[in-house]
Amino acid sequence: MSKSFIEQVHYIRIPVKDLELSAQWYSGILGLQLLNSTEERAILKINEGPFLLILVPTADETFAHFTIDNEQEFSIGFTSSKLSAFHQHLIDHQVKVENIKEDNGHAFFHFYDPNGNKLQVHW
Repeated sequence: MSKSFIEQVHYIRIPVKDLELSAQWYSGILGLQLLNSTEERAILKINEGPFLLILVPTADETFAHFTIDNEQEFSIGFTSSKLSAFHQHLIDHQVKVENIKEDNGHAFFHFYDPNGNKLQVHW
C-alpha cells in the first residue's frame, strides 16, 4: 500500500473530571474556541485548522497520557511560536508547568490541565 486511506487526525478525546470547569480552562487559559458543550462532551477547535479536542467527562481515574518506567509521558503535543510568553501566561494563571527545556535547538515544556493530563508545547 503506497498511500494510507487515513487523511488526517480529526480529533483527540481527553478524559476530564469536571466538564464545565475543563471547557472553561481550555477555552479561557489555552484560548481554544468552544464549539459545542453538552453533558456528554465539549468540543474545542484549535485556531482555523480542522483539528478538534473533545473533552469527555469520566469519574474513572484515567488520563490522556501514559507512563514509561513509572514516569508520566505526554501523548498530546501542541506548537507555539511564542513559547516563552505562553510559558509565562500559564505560570500567571497558576497552571502546573515544568521548566522550558532545549534539545538540539528544539525548545519545549510540559504542563498539566486541571484534571492532571500531561501536555507538551514546543517550537
